[in-house]
Amino acid sequence: MQQKETAAAGLPEEFEQKMRSLLGDEADAFFAGYEKPRQYGLRNNPLKTGAADGLPDILRGLERIPWTAEGYYYPEELRPGKHPLHEAGLYYIQEPSAMAVVEALAPKPGEKILDLCAAPGGKSTQAAGRMGQHGLLVCNEIHPARAKILSQNIERMGIANAVVTNMDPEALAPAFRGFFDGVIVDAPCSGEGMFRKDAGAVLEWSPENVARCAARQDRILDCAAETVRSGGRIVYSTCTFSPEEDEQTVARFLTRHPEYRIVRPDCAELFSSGRPEWANRWPELADTVRIWPHKTDGEGHFLALLVKAGESGTAVSGGSIPGNSLLGVSASESFGSGKRRSGSRAAKDRRTGAVQTDGFEEFCRENMTGISRMFSGRHFLSFGDNLYLVPDEMPEMSGLKVLRAGLHLGTQKKGRFEPSHALALFLDPREAVRTDEVGIGETAEKYLRGETISNLEILQNKGSNGDNESNAAGNGDGWTLVTAGGYSIGWAKRTNGILKNHYPKGLRRN
Repeated sequence: MQQKETAAAGLPEEFEQKMRSLLGDEADAFFAGYEKPRQYGLRNNPLKTGAADGLPDILRGLERIPWTAEGYYYPEELRPGKHPLHEAGLYYIQEPSAMAVVEALAPKPGEKILDLCAAPGGKSTQAAGRMGQHGLLVCNEIHPARAKILSQNIERMGIANAVVTNMDPEALAPAFRGFFDGVIVDAPCSGEGMFRKDAGAVLEWSPENVARCAARQDRILDCAAETVRSGGRIVYSTCTFSPEEDEQTVARFLTRHPEYRIVRPDCAELFSSGRPEWANRWPELADTVRIWPHKTDGEGHFLALLVKAGESGTAVSGGSIPGNSLLGVSASESFGSGKRRSGSRAAKDRRTGAVQTDGFEEFCRENMTGISRMFSGRHFLSFGDNLYLVPDEMPEMSGLKVLRAGLHLGTQKKGRFEPSHALALFLDPREAVRTDEVGIGETAEKYLRGETISNLEILQNKGSNGDNESNAAGNGDGWTLVTAGGYSIGWAKRTNGILKNHYPKGLRRN
């Protein structure tokens, strides 16, 4: 249905009438917010950068987003998506209001978390940062093309404990009944909160689409409820103002699932409350959260924290891994006899038989200075020639459509092992026998375009990495971890002073 637009704001006329009816005297301030410039945001990746004093220069001096420790506003002209450190996974570009959703869920190291509608990966990668590589993160997306983008973002951010699936929620839920500590449901919606950001959302809006979205949200939430353990929680969120998709969706859910209750999240104090009067005056709905663009430096959002009856679980003992460090165990010590811990699931894939790790072990001995305890006694899985390190908490994957079964380590090719781009982005440069620094200027751009790099260009960039001078001059030929500003961005094969580029063809810049 093509909507007639208002001449003043370019918004659908029926939408404007609806919002004026809902907001009354506040409507003028709401519509005046559309004249404000939109805000741009990004999140520092704690898996890469650690504490705030470890931030790269591109993030220094930016204004902090008040509701998340990792969030920053940035000026549009900064264009951080073009910077080499974006490809290194140092940060994720994300709309500021959207960062409040994971804040409300508050995932902890060691928990089992599901992001049910995860693409393109903003909330999944934020949750992973909080989990510190401990526990299990299942990231699901129903649309194949979007699931591929999700998988690429999980890889870019150096996340090892995530499994990416491409399934309808109704097909996924039975495999995880009562399994997860927390579930993110960032539901497909009519997108009213993105009108200022996305002109396409304006063109697609209609009252009929609002109703279709609300019905779909009911179905998705029911699937989410099936996967939550006693004492677990769901964060439901939308980027729309429509009560049918917000307060009314939550009210319908609580009617169907009385074992859940609304809990006001800690971040709620920075935002507005939900509107019980828009959903049969349920007083508990005041503990849901609305983010209004005319009141907050961000786009429109709604969220509700829903907690299931029962005792809360506990996070993993031992705390989070500081960054992505694998240091501490030698390659020869790590794999040992290949035996698994008592009680572990057999490291087999039903399509390929026993998993062979000999090529990976040899690669580690020749090219890495240390192997993590993460690799000792862990679950390996082969999909064809591809070898994955599977999160310990992941149950049997038979029957699931899995795009990424954990950390992709590499591929066995004609008797040799070729390391994956995911492994490069996961590693700390200190863990590689050879590293070559390309800086953050033209040499880095050449690498990201897939071009060959000379040893002279590497030496010219040695000041960017304290270890690079010795690495560029020594340690011989072989696989080298390419770094930009001291952070891993990919692999190259060093031969006679020349770096043969192994940056993935599908990611290369034009």
